[in-house]
Amino acid sequence: MPLDPHIADFLAALPAGGDSASLDDIRRATERDLSALHGPLQPVARVETFTVAAGDGHPLRVRAYWPERAVQSAAPQPAIVFAHGGGWCLCSLELYDNPCRALANASQCVVLSVDYRLAPEHRFPVPLEDFYSGVAWVFAQAERLGIDPARIAVGGDSAGGNLAAAACLLARDRNGPAIAHQLLLYPALDDRLAMDSHAAYADGYYLTRDIMAFCWETYLAETGEGRPAYAAPMRTATLERLPPATILACEYDPLRDEGEAYARRLRAAAVPAHDERLDGMVHGCIHMLGLTPAAEALFARSGMLIRAALSA
Repeated sequence: MPLDPHIADFLAALPAGGDSASLDDIRRATERDLSALHGPLQPVARVETFTVAAGDGHPLRVRAYWPERAVQSAAPQPAIVFAHGGGWCLCSLELYDNPCRALANASQCVVLSVDYRLAPEHRFPVPLEDFYSGVAWVFAQAERLGIDPARIAVGGDSAGGNLAAAACLLARDRNGPAIAHQLLLYPALDDRLAMDSHAAYADGYYLTRDIMAFCWETYLAETGEGRPAYAAPMRTATLERLPPATILACEYDPLRDEGEAYARRLRAAAVPAHDERLDGMVHGCIHMLGLTPAAEALFARSGMLIRAALSA
């Protein structure tokens, strides 16, 4: 279908990009510009921030969001351990406060957002290991948090979807936590950027192919075939014995084909995987509830699908 008209107007009004800004300037501008698209603050029943030790001892914040139903019930609740997007080098726990609130309400799950360290100050594998530490902590603290350890999913958008998918690979290969499901929202999974959508939507649709290439280079020191499979899950030799997956891709997104190809690979490996395309949407639509009513589809579909996947 056509590009959502509200998004089309937003894209047409964006200033021409420049290449002289520092990474710190880009980080500040990203926080400012995306938060302006969020719309009203989403109410949840409870928010609490915990401090968790990463594998190397570094303190990490994990912010938990309880929807109303979760605090009204005495039964252990389903949960999503969430990794935010931003190309592994941008965005923050604070920027994703409202999207995580919306996801908690839509999914009726406790959402726990992990504040992993960013590249290039902390390149691969630090962001992944930080997120994995957050996942392991949630499993270890499930009773304290009122969470059902048999119904803990991982999730994330864009680079966060990458970390969620890679955490499932680590858990499988390390005999780690029994992750129940993976919710991958327009995930970044293949650093080669050679699929049809990478060319078709390379420019003019918010995320560009060049920006994505920059993010991969910022995240990884290695290049080409030397890049490790945990960094780019599409390179993984086998996807067998992974948790079932829900993958949502945006119609006008250079990363669209990555998510859809990953779903096909999962199904070929006998892993249940459901994928859908969000019509008229562009990359980053998790931030666009205040821009277009159509962005609600991301939360409505992911919420419904993850509720069904984690139903008792």
